[in-house]
Amino acid sequence: MAAIVNVNGRVSDQEHAVISVFDHGFLYGEGVYETLRTYNGQSFLFDRHMRRLRTSSAMLALPVPLDDAEIARRFRDTMHAAGLGEGPDREAYIRILITRGVGELSYDPAACPTSSVVVIVKPHVAPPREVFEKGVTVALVPIVRNHPGSVNPLIKSNNLLNNALAMQEAFRRGGYEGVMRNYRGELAECTQSNLFVVKNGVALTPTIESGLLPGITREFLFEVGADVGISVRDAVLRDEDLFGADEAFLTSTTREVVPIVQVDDRKIGSGRPGPVTQALLEGLRRKAQALTRTPQPTGKST
Repeated sequence: MAAIVNVNGRVSDQEHAVISVFDHGFLYGEGVYETLRTYNGQSFLFDRHMRRLRTSSAMLALPVPLDDAEIARRFRDTMHAAGLGEGPDREAYIRILITRGVGELSYDPAACPTSSVVVIVKPHVAPPREVFEKGVTVALVPIVRNHPGSVNPLIKSNNLLNNALAMQEAFRRGGYEGVMRNYRGELAECTQSNLFVVKNGVALTPTIESGLLPGITREFLFEVGADVGISVRDAVLRDEDLFGADEAFLTSTTREVVPIVQVDDRKIGSGRPGPVTQALLEGLRRKAQALTRTPQPTGKST
C-alpha cells in the first residue's frame, strides 16, 4: 500500500503530496524528524519521541508550531485516511518532519516565518522472520560519524547524508547495516539504528558522548533489561569489543532488536543469535504489547 501524507494539515495520497521547492528543508536540509510505529493500533512511546523531536528542534533554533496534542491528532487523522491502526495486521509506520519552512534563498532563519509540518503514514513492515531467527551481517564502514562540533549526532536531522553515505558503503559490501565509528575511532552507532554488544551476559551500548543519536528503543531497552534480569549499560566501545563479543545486536523503532551474527567476514560469538539478544527481543515485545493493549494517553500539550 502506498503512503498517505499530511502536509501542513492537508491529507493526500503520496502522488499528490507536495511541498515548496523554496522550503528550507529541501534547500538546506534544515529540519528534524521522528519515526514511530504502532502496536495494537497505538503509537508507541509517543511522548518520548516528542521529547526528542523538541530537543532536536531546539538545537536548530527551529520552532515546532504545534503542541503534542495537535501532532497526535494529525497523525491519527492521517492513519484513519490510510485505514491503518484498525487491526493486528494494520499497524502503521509514522514519520513526522518539521522543516524551517518556505523562505528566501538565505541562511537567516528570519527568512522563514512559519515552519512546515509533514506526517507520512504507511503500513508498518517488520523485518522478515529469518532476520530474527538467523541474524544479519553488518559492515564496519570507514565513513566517520559526524563530529559533534559540526552536525551534532544528537540532532535527529533531516540532513542524513552522513548516514546515507555509510549505508551505501555497507550495501556495496553486502551488509544489512553499516557500523560507524566516531572521530576518535570508537564505535558510535549504525546508520539507522543503535549498536549493542554482549559480553559475559551484560549488554553494552556506546555512550551518548561517543557521538550518537540517543535512540528511543536504545533507552527503552535499559528498562526491558531490568524487567528480564539482564544488565544493560553504556560504555566506550572499540572494534575489539565488537569482534570479541559473545553476541551483538542492533535496535531501532521499526526493527526492534535484530541479532548481528557477522561483521564483514568475521563471525560474532557462535555465529547465531544468542540468548541475551533473544531474551531482550522477547521482553521488548511483551512490554510493548502490555503498554498498548489499552489506549495510552498521548499528545499532552507542551
